[in-house]
Amino acid sequence: MNQKLTAIGMGLLLGFSACTDDLPTEPPVFENPGSFSEIGEITLSGGEGAAEISTYDHKTKRLFIVNNAGTSRIDVVDLKKPSSPVFHKSIDISQYGGGVNSLAAKNGILAAAVEADNKQDNGKVVLFDLKSFGLIKEITVGTLPDMVTFSPDGAFILSANEGEPNNDYTVDPEGTVSIISVKDGYSVNTLNFSAFNNQVTALKEKGLRVFGPNATLAQDVEPEYITVSDDSKTAWVSLQENNAIAKIDLVSQTISEILPLGFKDYNMPGNEIDVSDKDNDIRLANWPVKGMYQPDALAAFSVGGVNYVISANEGDAREYDAFEEEARVKKLSLDPVIFPNAAALQKDEMLGRLKVTGTLGDKDGDGVYEELYSFGARSFSIWNGHTGEQVYDSGSELERELIKASLYPDDRSDDKGIEPEGVATGEISGRTIAFIGAERADAVLIYDVTRPKNPEFLQVLKTGDAPEGILFIPAKESPNKNSLLVVSSEADGVVKIYQTGTF
Repeated sequence: MNQKLTAIGMGLLLGFSACTDDLPTEPPVFENPGSFSEIGEITLSGGEGAAEISTYDHKTKRLFIVNNAGTSRIDVVDLKKPSSPVFHKSIDISQYGGGVNSLAAKNGILAAAVEADNKQDNGKVVLFDLKSFGLIKEITVGTLPDMVTFSPDGAFILSANEGEPNNDYTVDPEGTVSIISVKDGYSVNTLNFSAFNNQVTALKEKGLRVFGPNATLAQDVEPEYITVSDDSKTAWVSLQENNAIAKIDLVSQTISEILPLGFKDYNMPGNEIDVSDKDNDIRLANWPVKGMYQPDALAAFSVGGVNYVISANEGDAREYDAFEEEARVKKLSLDPVIFPNAAALQKDEMLGRLKVTGTLGDKDGDGVYEELYSFGARSFSIWNGHTGEQVYDSGSELERELIKASLYPDDRSDDKGIEPEGVATGEISGRTIAFIGAERADAVLIYDVTRPKNPEFLQVLKTGDAPEGILFIPAKESPNKNSLLVVSSEADGVVKIYQTGTF
């Protein structure tokens, strides 16, 4: 057992024992956040796409899981006995649009983000009653709603509307965020980013990407994921392809700021990566390459009155018939002054196989690249939610721990590595714990982030194939009164349930 965690547990117990007043007959149980183990599993029908995003309702003790294997539906799973989850029924979503992308449950309501049959048309957030599964309301939001969540106080339902273009890039809808007021009859306010169109130059200098053909900033941004502060006053939205996070004031219902994330230097000690899938080895090393953070999922938490945001730095490239940004380093012309050893670097066993963007690095537009920028940062980061300052990045630690666990996917070294995609946070015995899903490694990594500038690695868990949904259920809402972690895996339809041990 982790000695530090043991010391924490013993300290809590000793502190409790020192109190002589109102001593309960049974001592409290202190959970060990570094001792999760698998206790249950269910495989949903359909195979690939059968278990994507999941949510939980503590009153009915049911899981609700996106299943897009075949007909789009929501699978309902009884979790009354977490070690033996039982399929209950499916809710058919096909009549509401082109497919469900995300779910959130709160206060008797199940909210589903549903894209339109034509992805460039406005989508919907569809609300269901959590007990009867009956329809409450269909709400029109922006184009391609990709993620839905409730504010902690239940006052708002928020939808990140990605606004992706069509394949020939003749239609490029604006990316938007919809705020639905629960108390006002589910009235909706959809916010766009047009107010930032005249700030493109300044924001790009700080690391924002605006690069779609003939796109304004408002068209180019693609809201991916939303997290909300504990006090329900602020939301943060990942703009994955744009390498930024947007900040939303929920009191005034305005987008207050775009926070460009800058770039990660893989030539710095601690930032080593493996860049080749053709070198017959796993070699973490420094390279003259920068990484775009490009987060997918976000999770907010607060310490000492400061809001922090954790980002899972997956990375993503635009690939359309009319526009494709991805290129391998061996196909590029490199500046011979900056890369005097270009011929050696561009071999397959070196940098040659690494996928980078063709939209950055050619500073003077002459077709010769002075810098190289790859997709994602192969890490998770913690940002100050007020200022956007990075207070921590895991560097190469995620991949090092997965190598130790024999879970590193070497065949993805030339792409985005382990692809940290999902993140969830929760409190366990007074500690703030983060769960990072690594899509390509089929794993979740657990960290204690109680000290945001100095997170502590705790554990790796093996998951199903391509973990998509990372869901933490706190002990107070859990069916068995233990903290639970539920991981739904997209490629095989497997949903696994993990439980903490105790001190």
